[in-house]
Amino acid sequence: MTEAADWALREAAARGETTPVSLAGWLRIAARAAGLIALILVFVPLHYLYRVIAYGSPFPMLFLRYAARVCGARVRVHGTYLKRDVFFVANHISWIDILALAGASGTAFVAKAELAEAPVVGWLSRLNRTVFVKREQRLGVAEQINALKEALIDNWSVTVFPEGTTTDGQSLLPFKTSMLSVLEPPPPGVLVQPVILDYGPVAEWIGWIGVESGFNNAKRVLSRKGSFAVHLHYLEPFSPEDFKGRKAIGTEARRRIEEGLVDILGRPLRPFAHTVAPVRYAAPV
Repeated sequence: MTEAADWALREAAARGETTPVSLAGWLRIAARAAGLIALILVFVPLHYLYRVIAYGSPFPMLFLRYAARVCGARVRVHGTYLKRDVFFVANHISWIDILALAGASGTAFVAKAELAEAPVVGWLSRLNRTVFVKREQRLGVAEQINALKEALIDNWSVTVFPEGTTTDGQSLLPFKTSMLSVLEPPPPGVLVQPVILDYGPVAEWIGWIGVESGFNNAKRVLSRKGSFAVHLHYLEPFSPEDFKGRKAIGTEARRRIEEGLVDILGRPLRPFAHTVAPVRYAAPV
């Protein structure tokens, strides 16, 4: 397939059109799906057995690490991530991000409450102690801090994607700081560490953008031949106490991620081509 034809398929997927998959592609999907099922059958029982005798199971992290590899991702870590008392703030490109980040560091995630009701995904999120936040009915400050502390006890870290959606790896949306409300006020000793996810030359193919369905995106990723690199760049952490409120914290984290992403790409970021209402972003005409 030529590069032009490949790009045409990517653009069609962003418009919501179904991406055709070859016989070889379907075989790769079947093989990877079988691998993911095998991982579930191995690691989920081990997780529950471990929880009988101890608190803080390592098996969700191991499951997600190997799941990323089965899906074709080869995770490369740059910099040093904090292992506990840390709130990671990251850009967002794909559902693979969750596998890569949790598989590398064991982090839990802050997610909207609706995810808790999603079949399979909600269950897997609970295994990794996701902190669910209701946007329309904000938790009390004490409850937020307690939820964060409980996640830190088990996973040592929590991650949020404040863009509110996935992009193409060439752009960075405004940050929706309501998801940072657990840092108002910050629990004692907790630091914020910005993280850049970089998929290199395949970012625009992997990215889940536009009105593409989740099924079509998963089908495209899992049918892809070979592997791809996912670079996790852990930047210098900072204290949220040095910034007044969640908006200031979000602004500082975004500034650091934008500067780092520009350095990695070697060019200025481009405007995102799709309107994203939750962060009040309008695509350029």
